[in-house]
Amino acid sequence: SRDLTVDEVLSSFTDGPDTGIFTDGAAEGNPGPGGWGAVFVVDGEVVEEAKGADPHTTNNKMELTALIAGLGMAAADVHVEIYTDSQLIVNIVNKWADGWEARGWTKKSSGPIANLELVKRAHALHKQKPLARIQWIKAHSGYRWNEYADALATSYRRHVH
Repeated sequence: SRDLTVDEVLSSFTDGPDTGIFTDGAAEGNPGPGGWGAVFVVDGEVVEEAKGADPHTTNNKMELTALIAGLGMAAADVHVEIYTDSQLIVNIVNKWADGWEARGWTKKSSGPIANLELVKRAHALHKQKPLARIQWIKAHSGYRWNEYADALATSYRRHVH
């Protein structure tokens, strides 16, 4: 399927939450060129957005980078939902990072923690923003602002190719 621009997303989709911070990452090949996007929306209006690209990255690095950008948009004293369509990222930040940190950033099982520096940054930011709730949202299901974050994340493809 063709990557949509943000304007095409806005004219095509209306469903889903209309307030929150929506984050997404993408990469072609693993590793390969990739991008990320984050958008903060209140009552259907964009408050802040950010995006970036990396010529040699992975999907998970881009998802984590997008989440870090999204957490950066959240105020420490305001309840906000942060949405990602990566269940892995939700589990890392909500379930596993506390235990990894308590064990000196090691897993119970063998093997290193992938993307450790990004995980540490996301975890530290999440602890500074205790009212930010990170939750999963289904990808490519017509949710306007998740599709918008996807359009930010995939914009590198429209410039690279």
